[in-house]
Amino acid sequence: MSLATAPRLLIAVGLAIALSACSARYQTPTAMGGDDDDAVCQSRGLAVGSPEYVACRKDRDVQRNAAISRADRRQRDLGEYMLNHPERP
Repeated sequence: MSLATAPRLLIAVGLAIALSACSARYQTPTAMGGDDDDAVCQSRGLAVGSPEYVACRKDRDVQRNAAISRADRRQRDLGEYMLNHPERP
């Protein structure tokens, strides 16, 4: 490897690390288990299109959105705490 190639390689590795961190930010929280909503509701014996099935899917959406909101709130609170308490690592 020539000396001219090394800085380019370091920049490429740095960009890859930065982009991989960004891509992991908006994943579904683990509290949802990553389950397929359709499979979960059907495994409960609910027929697709029935009012119970629709309610099951809606409940899963509500639970997922609440988990995402909690995770965002915790991240924001941690950032504010770190800004307001710089003396504590």
